[in-house]
Amino acid sequence: AVGHLGKVQVGSKTYVPFDEDFVTVNPYLGSDGVNPFLDVCKEEKKGIFVLVKTSNTSSGELQDKEVDGKPLYELVGSYVDKWGSECVGESGYSAVGAVVGATYPEMGKVLRKVMPKSYILVPGYGAQGGTADGLKPYFNEDGLGAIVNSSRGIICAYKQEKYAQFGEANYADASRQAVIDMRDDINSIF
Repeated sequence: AVGHLGKVQVGSKTYVPFDEDFVTVNPYLGSDGVNPFLDVCKEEKKGIFVLVKTSNTSSGELQDKEVDGKPLYELVGSYVDKWGSECVGESGYSAVGAVVGATYPEMGKVLRKVMPKSYILVPGYGAQGGTADGLKPYFNEDGLGAIVNSSRGIICAYKQEKYAQFGEANYADASRQAVIDMRDDINSIF
């Protein structure tokens, strides 16, 4: 936690190894694995995203299993809400966010209610099949609270038929157009 988000004291000098603003944390170590990050987040005004429901197809093998009558991802979401309750900033949002894949909008809708003060990092838009129509549940009623991510859909846009006219040599122009199209697509749902 200190190595990624904080400052490391070595002798008389202080170093900031990575100086990241947010890191993704796996909750399956339990509170022992998350609390050190929470401590550093509070000290350094940084944040974490906890894996809750990922966008990959096999995520359900573990994340959808029932625990006390609810899916595990919902239980993890309630922990995110609890962990983040002491880290709510002036914006009304917590420094403890969640990763919830765009490929599961119905689960996103449930998790938004479980974690109303958490930012939700939403991977899976584009290349993994997430669409703008499915994104609305991840946002709060004010249109805030979600950060939509598209990696392959932008970085490799020139490989898509839609952007083939740019060609491999102009991959940056294809990526730029993919970002503009993504922005317009997401704005169309509000």
